[in-house]
Amino acid sequence: MKKVLLIIIIAILALFAGWYAFVYYASYSEGTRSGELIKFSNKGVVFKTWEGEISQGISGAQIFSFSVEDKDKTIIKKLEKFQGRYVKLKYKERFGQISWLGDTKYFVIDVVEEISPHFRNK
Repeated sequence: MKKVLLIIIIAILALFAGWYAFVYYASYSEGTRSGELIKFSNKGVVFKTWEGEISQGISGAQIFSFSVEDKDKTIIKKLEKFQGRYVKLKYKERFGQISWLGDTKYFVIDVVEEISPHFRNK
């Protein structure tokens, strides 16, 4: 009986490890989005995650929410510096959401400041 229980526990742990490795390392898509950085904060009670939003429209009707992993300190510093400015985000989308890494499936891997298209001709 103990041997069967041990095999079941090991199988459950192996399935969880396989799921986690797949979601963490395999990317569903990669791309870029541009917009005004309207929010960037470190939030959470048990798991503190870096979350942000960019507005992709004039009225703020199109909001793109994203997460940044704790290990990406340079990206965090850049996003804190670019608050309220127009930015271009390079991101990867994961297959699923992992709550201790972020609130979204979109994780920023690079950020650059851009000139706003609203002020290019002025």
